[in-house]
Amino acid sequence: MGDSRHEWMQPGAYPVAPGVHRIPLPLPNDGLRAVNVYAVTDGDALTLIDGGWALEESRDQLSAALRQLGAGLGDISRFLVTHAHRDHYTQAVALRREYGSKVLLGEDERHTIRALADPEHRSLDKQIEMLLACGAKPVRDAVAAARDGGRRGKHVWEEPDEWIGNSADLGLADRSLRALATPGHTRGHLVFIDDVSGLMFAGDHVLPQITPSIGFEQAPSEAPLRDYLASLRLVRTLPDMRLLPAHGPVADSVHQRVDELLDHHDRRLAATAEVVGRGASTAYETARALTWTRRERTLDELDPFNQMLAVLETAAHLDVLCLQGKLDKTEIEDVVHYELA
Repeated sequence: MGDSRHEWMQPGAYPVAPGVHRIPLPLPNDGLRAVNVYAVTDGDALTLIDGGWALEESRDQLSAALRQLGAGLGDISRFLVTHAHRDHYTQAVALRREYGSKVLLGEDERHTIRALADPEHRSLDKQIEMLLACGAKPVRDAVAAARDGGRRGKHVWEEPDEWIGNSADLGLADRSLRALATPGHTRGHLVFIDDVSGLMFAGDHVLPQITPSIGFEQAPSEAPLRDYLASLRLVRTLPDMRLLPAHGPVADSVHQRVDELLDHHDRRLAATAEVVGRGASTAYETARALTWTRRERTLDELDPFNQMLAVLETAAHLDVLCLQGKLDKTEIEDVVHYELA
């Protein structure tokens, strides 16, 4: 079955390169609906790139896909996790508890993992705090009211067995993978590169159909969009590779998609500055004057979770414009306001 905009989400184990299979796993109550994990032959065992969300249906679907490969959950020797979002990390930790698989994660994700493991932590605490600084009290209130509802699954926020450093070489039986730090989507995001085969396991850094959220984590950096754009440019300096993303079908060229993402953010920065020039002052006001998704929806047409992502992404673009000297910002009664420099 060939990949297309929707077909990539169909259950199964799909060969994408010798010794590498793409396994889409389900996501609950999520516009993305599925996440790709990649099973990589590792001698008599398997290494998985990312783990999926710790849900019964995800576990069952992973088990069924591995049976297609003549393997089982107990044959997974280790998980190499691109970042600490729940749809990538939590099932890896849950299966470690059951089978003893090793879990490895980028070292700069320790900030978020330790914040999430705090017994006082509540879901979206950091984002709710940031929304108030964005002047987005209506969105903040809606997100706070909704965050304890819906299907949430089993969240497992334990530390990994190993923290992976930038440029670490991760030897497998038949290949070597190189970890490359690509902060932006999260602070400690990694991509894994098979230089010999020309493959990039890109996680959420480079996605073929959507632009990833920026800095959506419990301990974001000071300027996550600045970091993300720098990471895109870093990847663009490498030889072109086949793109193995966490969401969406496999694509032939990392470079082509990176160019599209850089162009998108250039256009978005220009549109954001224009809206401020017309009088928008806060990230919330700016987000309401912009349109969202390919359908160009207004902010009010989005659900509260996606309103939150939109407002926080707008704030990230506004902060980059400040770093570029195009905007100035001031804080008034705990709300950040922007104006043309």
